[in-house]
Amino acid sequence: MKKFCSKYYKYFSIIALLLITASCGINSSLMLKVPKESEPKPDSLKTIQEKYYKLYDKDSIPLLPREDYRIAIDDKFTFTLSTNDGKNILEGLAGVGQVTTGGAQTEYLIRSDGFTVLPVVGEVQIIGFTVKQAEDTLKKMFSKHYLNPFLQIKITNQRVIVLPGDGGQAEVVYLKNNNTTLMEIIASAGGISSRGRANRIKLIRFIDGKRIIFPIDLSSVNGLIYADLYVQANDYIYVEPNPNIATELLKQTAPIVGILSGVAVIFTIINRF
Repeated sequence: MKKFCSKYYKYFSIIALLLITASCGINSSLMLKVPKESEPKPDSLKTIQEKYYKLYDKDSIPLLPREDYRIAIDDKFTFTLSTNDGKNILEGLAGVGQVTTGGAQTEYLIRSDGFTVLPVVGEVQIIGFTVKQAEDTLKKMFSKHYLNPFLQIKITNQRVIVLPGDGGQAEVVYLKNNNTTLMEIIASAGGISSRGRANRIKLIRFIDGKRIIFPIDLSSVNGLIYADLYVQANDYIYVEPNPNIATELLKQTAPIVGILSGVAVIFTIINRF
């Protein structure tokens, strides 16, 4: 028997090594981990945090936007245009006359150089403008060709990325209204998954060149104040998954356990002979 064990020792060692390696993949899909305050932070992590993100306390979460959305590269928008300060629009609604629109069904893209191309006026740079500033700019440009233009812009690709707490369930939710709340977005994404932790939600927002991380707890009624928080375009909403170490360990090691069982049966049969 000792001779047998010595003969197959290296095979057992290889299998054990595979088992240990597989265990390293447990919960490897968890994202956006924040080091605990009790753990020492290396200088490199501190540098990254100062440069790219900031972790805010829950009491500092802004329930309302601090400023209007500013048009960015790759944004898409449509606009409606009518002369005489929109008189034709009102007459059309009243059944009198005809509504005059320009480009209402066409999307225009903000290019990487910050410009977009519009009918009649040509290239226009409105990157970094609020919607109102962009409307005022285009009204001045179109006023050279039309009498008292009335113009409205709508951004069509404003979106929020939601990761509800389980792999394979991430959603890109498009904003239909500027006053869309956090609870509406979570509901649109199908709610928090069965594995998600309602007390560990991260709202990640790009402000002044940094990603700001706001921790949110919706596990109790005390979190209802955050349910009415207005989300903004390009926000990330990340629900931290429950680690489920036992389940993950079983999932990772099940194939190896099956192999070990098969090998054990073969060794048993060989040993009997």
